[in-house]
Amino acid sequence: MKYEPLLEDTYYHIYNRGNNKEDLFIEERNYNYFLQLMKKHITSVCSVLSYCLLKNHFHFVVKTKENIKSKEISQAFSNLFNAYSKSINKKYNRTGSLFQDRFSRKKIEDETYLKNLILYVHLNPVHHGFVADFSQYKYSSYQVVLSNKSTKLNRIYVLSLFESRLNFIKTHSSHKTNNLEEYYLE
Repeated sequence: MKYEPLLEDTYYHIYNRGNNKEDLFIEERNYNYFLQLMKKHITSVCSVLSYCLLKNHFHFVVKTKENIKSKEISQAFSNLFNAYSKSINKKYNRTGSLFQDRFSRKKIEDETYLKNLILYVHLNPVHHGFVADFSQYKYSSYQVVLSNKSTKLNRIYVLSLFESRLNFIKTHSSHKTNNLEEYYLE
């Protein structure tokens, strides 16, 4: 499969899943380590708008930074996934590919789609039956957006997309996962 290069100053949905739909995250510390690697490798080339890590797959919504070469952006993602794969393979005495394929990417062309994609990413744990209340899921950026703690997530931009913190909360609370069917990747 041919992949489109990641372009500078562009919004993307980045996602992947475990090889043979196997788990990417075996225990809680794996999620935290993956997020540390994301911070280390990705925030220098992208502004992260949202993320969700589920047992066997993940989603990122990012905007690539300006004046960064396509190859540099792709290399940062490759470094993240390779570092994580090596650590999981070593820790759990496994071999072979952890991820199903190279990471998938979908270019985001308009603001409405971007907002709905952020909703989809945050509601994904409900869609997959991990939690009944999306706001309680620990490995999504929903609570990070609402927090006042320091973060590499572009909280200010995300809240501005939804016009306010209150509207961000209301919009998420009023959406049901079946209203976002066009965003499902299955």
